[in-house]
Amino acid sequence: MILIADSGSTKTEWGWVEEGKLTRTLTSAGINPYFQTREEIAREIASALSPVPGGRIDAVYFYGAGCAFPEPIENVREAIRSVLPVPTEVHSDLLAAARAVCGRRPGIAGILGTGSNACLYDGTRVVDHIPPLGFILGDEGSGAALGKRLVGDCLKRQLPPRITEAFLERFQLTPATILERVYRTPFPNRFLASLSRFVGEHLAEPALYALALDCFRRFFRRDVRPYPDSGRYPVHLVGSIAFHYQEVVSEAARLEGVTLGTIAKAPMEGLVRYHAG
Repeated sequence: MILIADSGSTKTEWGWVEEGKLTRTLTSAGINPYFQTREEIAREIASALSPVPGGRIDAVYFYGAGCAFPEPIENVREAIRSVLPVPTEVHSDLLAAARAVCGRRPGIAGILGTGSNACLYDGTRVVDHIPPLGFILGDEGSGAALGKRLVGDCLKRQLPPRITEAFLERFQLTPATILERVYRTPFPNRFLASLSRFVGEHLAEPALYALALDCFRRFFRRDVRPYPDSGRYPVHLVGSIAFHYQEVVSEAARLEGVTLGTIAKAPMEGLVRYHAG
């Protein structure tokens, strides 16, 4: 039996796979080595998996946000092995997306969730990658970027007053509490992404539809089109934002001259197929 983990900044989905079939899933808090120490990650995993349900685990395949460089990869691997002392591979959430939607075929794969990312994939590995840069410098089209744009446009009076009033009332926020949550509490990206729900709930408002459309167009312009082969392959997307905003994402792709392929809410099903093969 193998254990596959798909971890973003907001949540982690664990899947038990036996004889090529997903037999059990469990959801726990998100894990990100850029925001958490090895010890904190180990405690989070132990809380989620101890005692480990589902029987003996022979190997763990962990795909996670922030797992793109050797040091964070090693921190996550050692944290897992402190709880489950079995062979463990740690890869980026971007490789998870590519394996899930492209399988063993080349293509462009992207993530639109709490954060965003995209890569050129050759059917085995990521061969070209524009850095996402996080929600402060990048993460275009992500939930955090949508929330950040929404907050900025509301507080800088770029949206109709009735929309700003409805937004602040919806989440019981004030400018002071927003600044506190963004600048002085952990995981501001999660907080901003949680606010993006307001945009999705009010896409009939022309100003909010235009906000979302611009965010997704920026994703295709800055994270997809710079690849030399961007016109050769369709772009496959994974993530809750891609899934729930499909209509706007499709329009943004059309306006940017990008051909869309598969849109999946989560990569687990595709990862099971990949590892079963």
